[in-house]
Amino acid sequence: MSQSKKLFLLDAMALIYRSHFALSNNPIVNSKGVNTGAILGFSNALYEIITKEAPTHIGVAFDTEAPTFRHTEYKEYKANRERQPEEIEVAIPYCKKIIEGFGIPILEKDGFEADDIIGTLAKRAARAGFSVYMMTPDKDFAQLVEEQIFLYKPARMGNAVEVLGPNEVLKKFDIRYVHQVIDVLGLKGDAIDNIPGIPGIGDKTASKLLHQYESVEDIVTHVEELKGSLKKKIEEFGDQGILSKQLATINIEVDIPFDEEKLTYSGPNDELLVPVFDELEFRTLSKRVFGGETAMKKAADKAQLGLFEEAAPEQQPDTIKKSIDSFETDYQVIDSESALQKLIELLQAQGEFCFDTETTSLETVEAEIVGIAFSVKALQAFYVPFPDTPDEAKELLQEFKAVFENPSIRKIGQNLKYDMQILRNYDVHIRGEIFDTMLAHYLIEPEAAHNMDVLADKYLHYVPISIESLIGPKGKRQKSMRDVPLDQVARYAAEDADITLQLKEKISRDIDERDLHKLLHDVEQPLSFVLADMEYEGVSIDPEALHDMSEELGELSETIQRQIFELAGESFNIGSPKQLGVILFEKLQLLDKPKKTKTGQYATGEDVLSKLAAEHEIASKILEFREYQKLKSTYVDALPKLVSPRDSRVHTDYRQTVAATGRLSSNNPNLQNIPIRTAKGREIRKAFVPKNDEYVILSADYSQIELRIMAAFSGDDSMIGAFKEGRDIHANTASKVFKVPLEEVDPNMRRKAKEVNFGIIYGISAFGLSQNLNIPRGEAQEIITSYFQEFPAVKAYMDNAVTEAKERHYVTTILGRRRYLRNINSRNFTTRGFDERNAVNAPIQGSAADMIKVAMINIHQLMRKEKMQSKMIMQVHDELVFEAHHEELDFLQQQVTELMKTAIELNVPMEVGIGSGKNWLEAH
Repeated sequence: MSQSKKLFLLDAMALIYRSHFALSNNPIVNSKGVNTGAILGFSNALYEIITKEAPTHIGVAFDTEAPTFRHTEYKEYKANRERQPEEIEVAIPYCKKIIEGFGIPILEKDGFEADDIIGTLAKRAARAGFSVYMMTPDKDFAQLVEEQIFLYKPARMGNAVEVLGPNEVLKKFDIRYVHQVIDVLGLKGDAIDNIPGIPGIGDKTASKLLHQYESVEDIVTHVEELKGSLKKKIEEFGDQGILSKQLATINIEVDIPFDEEKLTYSGPNDELLVPVFDELEFRTLSKRVFGGETAMKKAADKAQLGLFEEAAPEQQPDTIKKSIDSFETDYQVIDSESALQKLIELLQAQGEFCFDTETTSLETVEAEIVGIAFSVKALQAFYVPFPDTPDEAKELLQEFKAVFENPSIRKIGQNLKYDMQILRNYDVHIRGEIFDTMLAHYLIEPEAAHNMDVLADKYLHYVPISIESLIGPKGKRQKSMRDVPLDQVARYAAEDADITLQLKEKISRDIDERDLHKLLHDVEQPLSFVLADMEYEGVSIDPEALHDMSEELGELSETIQRQIFELAGESFNIGSPKQLGVILFEKLQLLDKPKKTKTGQYATGEDVLSKLAAEHEIASKILEFREYQKLKSTYVDALPKLVSPRDSRVHTDYRQTVAATGRLSSNNPNLQNIPIRTAKGREIRKAFVPKNDEYVILSADYSQIELRIMAAFSGDDSMIGAFKEGRDIHANTASKVFKVPLEEVDPNMRRKAKEVNFGIIYGISAFGLSQNLNIPRGEAQEIITSYFQEFPAVKAYMDNAVTEAKERHYVTTILGRRRYLRNINSRNFTTRGFDERNAVNAPIQGSAADMIKVAMINIHQLMRKEKMQSKMIMQVHDELVFEAHHEELDFLQQQVTELMKTAIELNVPMEVGIGSGKNWLEAH
C-alpha cells in the first residue's frame, strides 16, 4: 500500500463496538473499576494503522445523536437496536480524547452518519489523487469502492486484514458492477439497521437477480418475467425493496469540506495523550507509542546475571546464550552433561523454582515432551531440549525426578495441572507445595482472562513471544513444537518460565491483599493434583452399548420424522428453522401472532415449542425429534471418537478457571452437559462402565445442596427445621405457601413449590415462574409473595446481599471466593438486575463449589493414604463418581458419604445420595 498520498478514514463507532463485543466475555477493568476493553481495542487498532500502514493523512468519523435523513424517510430505521451499552457510553469520550492526542481530526456532522461523511470525503480525496482506505468492519461501505478507494476490514478472531478493491467486491457479492452492492442490500435488507428488504430474498437470490437485471428498480419493472413465489414477493414488496435500497445508499454529497491539511498526520501530542493513557492505565500501549525504559529493562539493570558466576570462564559449561531483543536476559540452552548436572544442583539448592514444559500436543494423554525451561530468578532461565524417542526422553527426565519430587521445594508454573500430567507420562510426580499463576489470578479476577500473555501485559507491561509466531495461527494446520528450530523454542520456553516466575511475585501480593491465600493454597492448588489424577485415570465406555443406542436413536428419529410429516401434511427439512416456521405458523397457523427473530424468520426455539407442546402434538414431536438427533450426534456418536488409543479410556479436561462461580467445567467430553432430565438422555450413562469385573461404578450426589446453603445463610428457622428433621423441603414449602397441612400437600402443589424453591435462588420473577409452571402471571406473583411472607429470613438475606454488594461491588462464598459485580449500581435496569440476582446466587452457588472441592481433596487424600485400588474418576455438578473395587466398596461408601457431609460445617445437615452398579446409570 505504498502511495505518496494515502488517506485512512476510520468508522469510529463500528470499531468501538467491535472492540467491546470482542472482549465482552473477558472484560478488561482497571484499578478504578472502569471497563477499558473497548477503549483499548480501539486505541490498539488506531495505533496499528498508524505504524503498519503509515498513512500520510487520516481522519476518524463519528455518528452524532441527531436523527438523519434515513430516520425521516423510515421511522423504523435502526429501531430494533438495543440501547447503547453503558461501557460504550463511557468509552466514546475517552476514544475522542485519544484521537485528539494522536493529532487526528474528528469528523462528524448532525443529520448524517459516519458512513456519509466517509463516503463524501473518500470520493473527494480520490479525485484529488489520494489512495483512500475506509477502515470499518461494515460491509455496506463496499458500495463506495473504486479504483482508488478500498474497503479495509480490520483483522479479527485470527483472520487477517481484508482489503477489498473492485474485483474483490464483485467476487464477494457475486455481482456484475460495484454499484449493485446497494441493490443487494435493498433486496435482502439489513437486520442490524432494521432495513426490511424483500422477505425471503438472501444473498444467492439477490445475486441471481442482479446478474439478470441491472437494479432493484429494474427487477420491479420486469416482475412479470419472474415466476412462482419470487414473482409474488417482488410484486408485494418491490416498493419496500426500493426504499431499502435508498436507506442503504451512502450519501456522498454531504456539505463537509475536504481539508487536506487538516487530515495530514504529523504524530501524537505527548501532553494530550500521556495523561489519558495514565488515567486508563494503558502502560503497555504507552510504551509502544512513546518508547522509553520498560519495567523489565530496569529490572535487568539491577539483576546479577549468570548461572555460574563463581566459576572461572574456562570452567563454565558449554551453553548457548540467547538474548531477547533489547532486554538484558540470560537465557541458556543446556546442551552438555556438565551443564545439566550443574542445573540440577542449582535447582536442588532452591526453596522454589519455576518451570514450563514444551510438548507436541495439548492433549496430555498423547503429548510427548520436547523440552523443559527452568527459572530461579528474574531475567534468567535455562532450556533443556529432550530427545525425540520416548525411552531416551524418559531417561533424561529421570535426572530431574529428585528435583520435582522433593517436597521441600515449591514448584511455580502457569496451568501446572497440564505439566503434572506430562511429567507423569514419564513416571515423574510433582510433590510438595505449588504456586499456579493461572489459578491465583482466577481467584483475583474470576471473570477475566488468565492466560500468560494477558497476565504479562497486566502485571509486567510486557508482550511475550506468541506461540502462533512459532507454530502458526490457530484454526489452521499448526506445526509441532518439534519442528521449530532449537533457538526459537529455547527462547520461547525460557521466556515463559522467566515471565511466570516474575508474575508469581506480583500476583501473590494481590492474593494476600484480598485474603485469598487460604482458598488458593488449601483448595484450588491441592485440587489441581486431584483433577490431574482423575484426568490421567480416565473412564471406560462401552462401545457396544453406544452402538446399540445409536441405532435405536436413528430408528426413533425416522419414526418420529414420519409422524411429523403426517401431522404437517407434507415432508420438509425439520432442521431448517425457516421451513419449520412456515409449516407451524403459516400452514398450520398454530399461533395468531408468532414471534419472529431479528432476521425476520419465525422463532422455533425450544421455549416456543415447549409452550405449544401441550396443545399441539406436532410441537411435542419436533421436540422429541430434536432430542434424539442431539443425543445421537453430540454424545452417542461422539464419545467413541474420544477414546484414547493409549488405554482405551476417555480422558476429559477439567477446567478450574472458566466458571466465575467457582464450579468446575469439563471439555472433550463435556461431562456437565450429559443430559439427566429425560429418560433417553439418562441412558447415555449406561455407556460409562468400570474397567473390568473387579470394579463397580459408585456415585455420590449432594442432595439439594444449594437449598441447604440458602437455609444456612438466611438462618430461616422453618427451612433449617425441615432439613434437620428430614422433612420433604418442597412439601414443607408447599404447606407454608398454600397454607395447608403437610399431609394435604398434593403433587401439583409440591411441583409449584419446588419450582419456587430453586427459582428464588436464581432471582426468578413472576413472569419467569408463570412461564415455567404454565400458570397466569398473577398466580405466580401470589405464590412468590406468599413465599416471602412465610420465609421472611430468606427475603432479608436476599435484600442484605444486594445492599452489601452495592457497597463493596463483590460478594463472597463461605471460603472467601469473590464474585465481582461491577454493574450492581448501573443506571441500566437490565445489567443492574443481572448483578443483583448474582449478588444473591453467587455466594450460594460458589459455596456449593467450595464444598464439593474440599470433599474431593479430602477423599483423594484418604484414598492415597489407604493406598486404595479404587479411583475417583468423574465430577459432574454436585456428584462424584468412582471406580470402586469390590473389596473396598463398603469402606469407600462409608468414607465418601462422611467426607462429603462434613467437608464444610454448617448449621444445616448435608445429605448425600450414594449408590453403585455395573454402569453409571445403575449407580445413580
